[in-house]
Amino acid sequence: MKSALLVIDVQQCLCSGEHRTHEADAVIERINRAADKTRAAGMPVFWIQHEAPEGLFCHGSPSWQLAQGLDARPGDQYLRKTTGDSFLRTDLHERLRAQGVERLAICGMHTEFCVDTTTRRALALGYPVLLLQDAHSTVDNAFCTAAQVIGHHNLTLANVTSFGPRATLVAVDALDLA
Repeated sequence: MKSALLVIDVQQCLCSGEHRTHEADAVIERINRAADKTRAAGMPVFWIQHEAPEGLFCHGSPSWQLAQGLDARPGDQYLRKTTGDSFLRTDLHERLRAQGVERLAICGMHTEFCVDTTTRRALALGYPVLLLQDAHSTVDNAFCTAAQVIGHHNLTLANVTSFGPRATLVAVDALDLA
């Protein structure tokens, strides 16, 4: 089954400074390993960047750039989005279909926003998802630590059955796209 890796919003503003996500450096290292495995299997890697007219996600600003340490390459694919759903008002679905992609591996930032929304939309569109359980992150909130949010979403997304296709939790080191 042809797969693609979606790396969502691993941008400088979420990986450094006051908005730095939980274990950002370790997550970046794991994302790089997942990208290497995806490329080695001959499958596409998509780097998805959130943008807004102003603020941290202002297109082209230093904070909007992909995070330092990411191994993004010229042969990879790049996509800009303006909502938490990587499919909404983008050509992602069309690009995936044109390349014969049938399954998605998903990782990135923020677990409870863009990773969750994109995973659910992928399932609704018919894509089985490999959720890279150790390669998405977020920040603490008023009620939960980042680790609790990550754990909760791993459990929740793996138990969504209403779309038909399922999200399967996979650690990066166990990722096999062959």
